Amino acid sequence: MTAFSTEGQSDPTVQPVPTAVVRQVDAADVTLSNPKMAVISLGSNLGNRLETLQGAVDALEDTPGLRVKAVSPVYETEPWGVEANSQPSYFNAVILVKTTLPPASLLERGQAVEEAFDRVREERWGPRTIDVDIVSYADVLSDDPVLTLPHPRAHERAFVLAPWHDMDPEAQLPGAGPVAQLLAQVGRDSVLPRADLELRLPE
Repeated sequence: MTAFSTEGQSDPTVQPVPTAVVRQVDAADVTLSNPKMAVISLGSNLGNRLETLQGAVDALEDTPGLRVKAVSPVYETEPWGVEANSQPSYFNAVILVKTTLPPASLLERGQAVEEAFDRVREERWGPRTIDVDIVSYADVLSDDPVLTLPHPRAHERAFVLAPWHDMDPEAQLPGAGPVAQLLAQVGRDSVLPRADLELRLPE
C-alpha cells in the first residue's frame, strides 16, 4: 500500500485566485462529473446588501452539483431602467460556478435563492433584496423565452461586464465577443468599484 502525502494538496479554489489558475487546477477536481462553467450575476438594493450577496453565494455553493469557483469585486450602481434617485443603489457582483446542473435546473436554483431572501416581483425593474441572473452557461446559445442564453442584456450592462472582467480579463460572452471589448464600448461611468467591500469564496 502506497502512502500519499497530502502536503500541498489543499484545494486552491477556496482562495480568491484568478480564474486562469482555477482552470489549471480543475483537471484535478473530480467532485463533479462532466461539469459546465456558468457565470451568474448578483444584485441587491434592499436591506443589508453585502450580507445578502454573500448569503446568495453561500446558498449557491450549498447546491448539490454546483461549486462556486471565483467571485468578483463588488460594485455599486444606480438602478437600471428607473427614474434617478427613486430607489437605493445596488451592490453588484459576478460569480463563476462549475456545475453539473442543466440550465433549467440552475435557473430554478437561482429563483429558489431569490425566494429564500424574500425577493418580491411586484414591478419590472423594481427594488429587490436579491437578483440572481444566469449570464452565460458554457457556450450555449438559446432563444428560449424562459431562459435566454446568454442573458439578452448582458452585453450592455456595465454592472455585469465590469465585475466579470475584473474576475476574468480573458472572458468571452458567447455570441458577443470578449468581455473586455464589450466593456470598453459600454464604459465604466455608471459603476463604482467598492474596494472597501469584499465577497469571500465559501469554505
